[in-house]
Amino acid sequence: LAATVNGVRSAGLTPLGAYATADEAKAGKGYTIWETEGIKIAFVAFTKGMDGMALPAGSESCVNVLYSDYASTYQTVDEEGITKVLDRVKKEKPDLVVALLHWGSEYNDTISATQQEICELMQGQGVDAIIGSHSHFVQKMELNKETGQFVAYSLGDFISEGQRSGTEYSVILDLEITKNLQTGDTKITDYTYTPIFSAHEEGRPLRVVRLETAMEAYEDGYIDRISQESFDAMAYALKRIEARVLGD
Repeated sequence: LAATVNGVRSAGLTPLGAYATADEAKAGKGYTIWETEGIKIAFVAFTKGMDGMALPAGSESCVNVLYSDYASTYQTVDEEGITKVLDRVKKEKPDLVVALLHWGSEYNDTISATQQEICELMQGQGVDAIIGSHSHFVQKMELNKETGQFVAYSLGDFISEGQRSGTEYSVILDLEITKNLQTGDTKITDYTYTPIFSAHEEGRPLRVVRLETAMEAYEDGYIDRISQESFDAMAYALKRIEARVLGD
């Protein structure tokens, strides 16, 4: 854990939801604040578990976890731990709260009862956007136009080895955030996504491409175009992405 967190920092990135030491966890409070374009955004991250491993005594606060039984069955949502972090966030008075969640089952389309419980808990605690990962599949997205609260259960894998069907395609998400400068009210007003595809072609390096752009290049006969096999796979993937996003 410490090596990973320090590796993230050495790459010029900001770790989220995980700390190298208990002292760091205490100072970090479990969240990160970022301000851009006059909008103050609080980011939190939680994980369902760490491959069955448990944190050693004294280091329990080093990782934000979703379940109190995170090292075994993932059945009991850690309401107290989640709420504690989100209560600290509220004191910062952010315009928007974004939660990045590592949850759900791998290679499975099912949204579990505990995922729904976590979603309701977080939205009730003021989280505006929940963005999930871990299943390796694209899963449904929902935007409540009235409250501005958004959930994407899984964006899929940004890059894939393609060992399992359905993992080779995913999306890049864009959220439209609108702030009323008179009232200060800020919410998510729309979302779009860009389908992407990990193209595995003989004799060529793995490429992550914008799916629709790559298909257009093929149809227009570009020199560096994808293969017929990749084109056919992308055409199928495009239909599946739309169906998954809609939850069909």
